[in-house]
Amino acid sequence: MTTQPPATPGRTPLAVVAAAAGVSVPTVSKVLNSRPDVSPGTRARVRAALEAHGHEVRRPVSRATGLVDIRVVSLESTWSEAVVRGAAESARRHGYDLVITVDPDPDDCGAWVGHALERGTDGAVSVVTVPDESERLAFADALVPVVVVDPRVRPPEGLLSVGATNWQGGLDATAHLVALGHRRIATITGDDAQANALARLAGYRTALIQAGIAPDDTLVRSGDFAVDAGYEGAWHLLSLDDRPTAIVASSDDTALGALRAVREAGLRVPDDVSLVGFDDLPIAAWLDPALTTVHQPLVEMGAAAVDLVHRARSGTGHTLRAELATTLVERASTAPPPEIVRGPVHARP
Repeated sequence: MTTQPPATPGRTPLAVVAAAAGVSVPTVSKVLNSRPDVSPGTRARVRAALEAHGHEVRRPVSRATGLVDIRVVSLESTWSEAVVRGAAESARRHGYDLVITVDPDPDDCGAWVGHALERGTDGAVSVVTVPDESERLAFADALVPVVVVDPRVRPPEGLLSVGATNWQGGLDATAHLVALGHRRIATITGDDAQANALARLAGYRTALIQAGIAPDDTLVRSGDFAVDAGYEGAWHLLSLDDRPTAIVASSDDTALGALRAVREAGLRVPDDVSLVGFDDLPIAAWLDPALTTVHQPLVEMGAAAVDLVHRARSGTGHTLRAELATTLVERASTAPPPEIVRGPVHARP
């Protein structure tokens, strides 16, 4: 019996590769030549088939377009607007035009990635959403640097990211209340599926432990950074038999909801309940009382993301992950605890 010799590496017909990947021969050819007009998922599958059959995917020649893409879930929030404004300022300094995509799906970057690569781009900035492995591979194949701002989950190895010192911010907010004399300090958290929310909660717990105060789970209310979560969470906390004298909110929006609940309960901020926010949105200074909050450098985060794109593309050196410092801004919504803390609030509109 005659044994067939093995196929020469790199010479397997593209039709065989196409059959293995479940695509057409032209699609295999596009991936082999690093053409951008292939979806990230298909590209990853075809690339794996090519490599398994001995083909080497050709590296593309990077061409300057003068464009940087940024993807946000919404532009209705002041938070997102500030990040985009910073990105636009940095893009202008570096001579880029900023292309803004508003995509309401917080998890699926596929269409954005495919369109940006098909058109051509010098870099990509994704606000909070971490592109999946196939999408990151598509960017890498096209030699396009990608940066995530305030990633929802821990960034995978090798991904550029810009964030803030969320743990330190949570610690500083809580330590400020401790220094004022508070011991019953509650918190309304952000989305517990997000890394920044977990970091802020960890900072809150650390500050209590450092002050010799045992963390009390009954004083922790889960939220999602929204106004409604602050309103509902504050009503629950004020209804406790031993209600808190201070609340650390995970965002300024959450603090806004909590402020309304406190007022509807017939209490006053800060006379009865002190309140701290997180973000330092422009509205924080205009609330009554003006909100003590943790300043998050949102404009600077957006600018730093485009700076990272520029440095990665120009080869001038860059850090893999940047964490910009938060700072506590003391205003009128915090004060020492009342001498007498009355019982729980039961009445509710």
